[in-house]
Formats: sequence, structure tokens, C-alpha cells
Amino acid sequence: MSRGESILSEAMESGERSVAAFAMIEKVLVQAKLEREEIETIAIGLGPGSYTGVRAGIALAQGWQLARETKVVGISSVAAIVEQARAEKLFGRVSVVVDAQRGEFYFATYEIAVTSQAELAPLKILPMAEVQSRANESRILIGPEAAKFFPNGWAVFPRASAVAALAAGRGDFLAGEKLEPIYLRETNFVKAVK
Repeated sequence: MSRGESILSEAMESGERSVAAFAMIEKVLVQAKLEREEIETIAIGLGPGSYTGVRAGIALAQGWQLARETKVVGISSVAAIVEQARAEKLFGRVSVVVDAQRGEFYFATYEIAVTSQAELAPLKILPMAEVQSRANESRILIGPEAAKFFPNGWAVFPRASAVAALAAGRGDFLAGEKLEPIYLRETNFVKAVK
């Protein structure tokens, strides 16, 4: 929960498969001493990330906007990871890695400075071997599970405070139905045969 760039409260989930989103919302509202009616804008992470988690977040933002005519802005999870790294004073060239499953990773390279971040290489999906070969080009690899997969990896999560910092001052609000998750891979479903 933020007012401009000032963070009023924040709740973090524990990584469990199910998250009680409305309980977390109530928790931050109580901490910030605000009512639901006082929420003017919702900044929502668009991924890449958990397919279900990203879709659930978008659905929550869409429903809130329908019920309360709240403004909505979408934020890339990768940009939020980079913003969180900047807040943690991880400066210089970094590459963001996010597990894309199937032995692949979302991968992008940024230059992080004290007051800014600049994308050097856009987000793409790479196989593990290619990420490992590119790891030497960056001072460090950052991402939610970077330390698990890579020796020079740092665990950096896209915290709500980073999403709020990126959303502060933005005016490119969207109608909820225009929110689109960030996927670089085509969704591939196989219909079961009866």
C-alpha cells in the first residue's frame, strides 16, 4: 500500500501454492489505516511468473476496477525485480533470470544505477546452457530463484513496494480487460481424448 512513493504497508506471501489475496489486502489496509474505498489505483504484476498467479492477480484487479472504478496499471515482474535490486543497492550490470520451466529461463540484462535502471538486452526465453554461458557477461544474476540455479545468483523478488515505486507517477492506466500477461511462449494445451 503506498501513497505516491511512500510505502504505507506491505504484505508478502510465503511461496505456498495458494495465497489468500483478500486476507493480504485486508492486512495492508489495516496497517495503513485505510478503507477499501480509499484505494484509487491498483498496480498489478503482469509476469512473467506463475501462470495461475499472474491470471489470478489480473482477475482481482479487473474485478476491483469493475466494482469501484479504480484505475489500473500493469507492471512487468522483471522491471519490479530490477527495481527491488536497485532498492537493495545492487548496482551495475545484472541479468534477470526467472524460471520458465522446461529447462528454460526468462532472461534480460539491465544496467542499474543509484537513481535509474536501463534495459540493455530485452526479455527472451533461453535454455539453461545459454543462460550459464551468458552468466559471465553480468556481474550477477538476479531473480526469485537465481541463487538456486546459478553460483553467482542472488535471490531478488518482485516486492509490492517495487511495483508501487514503478507505478508512482504513471498515467498509462488501462481498462481491466486490456491487461495482458507477459508470456513469451505460446500457450500449448492438448485436449484430452474421450
